[in-house]
Amino acid sequence: MDTPFAAGPVVALVGSAGGLPQVRQVLADLPAGLEVAVLVLLHQQPERENQLAQLLQRGCALPVQPAGDGEPLHGGAVTVAPPGRHLVIAPDGCLAMIRSGPFPPSRPSADLLLTSMGLGLGERAVAVILSGDGNDGATGAAVVRRFGGRVVTIEPRAADHPSMPRAVIERGMVDEVLPLAVIGDWIAGRAAA
Repeated sequence: MDTPFAAGPVVALVGSAGGLPQVRQVLADLPAGLEVAVLVLLHQQPERENQLAQLLQRGCALPVQPAGDGEPLHGGAVTVAPPGRHLVIAPDGCLAMIRSGPFPPSRPSADLLLTSMGLGLGERAVAVILSGDGNDGATGAAVVRRFGGRVVTIEPRAADHPSMPRAVIERGMVDEVLPLAVIGDWIAGRAAA
């Protein structure tokens, strides 16, 4: 049986509208063999077919897989939250999925994922807030920071939909505001630290 990834950072790339091309760029900039567990969460309609992992694998040197309920985090891999399910880190360090239901909040919820990361992983948690509408992720980012993790966002003017990064910045929950082009290198640097 796999055991949860316990060595290095766990990075969540979260976004909504306009976030897909940004996630693809960040993943393309990550080197093969990087000992980081990467989680990708983009808001999706619950009825959407789950093909995001296959789409993201193109151009990514790390293996990309859909999240599975009860699966451990995998270092050196990218795990993608499916549509229609909220993704959280369980107390045992494994992934857990919760059916999202037919109505908002945003789904999958960045706040739920980031909150579970902050509480369960402490300083190993890294939240990266990308393009998106609304303020999903702002509360979760506050939890990540409160328990010693790091929060990074793109410059709002570089986002097609700047509400999500702006909400995190306005709450004072950001360690760094970075250009999209350097976020992959920043993540790689966290793994080496």
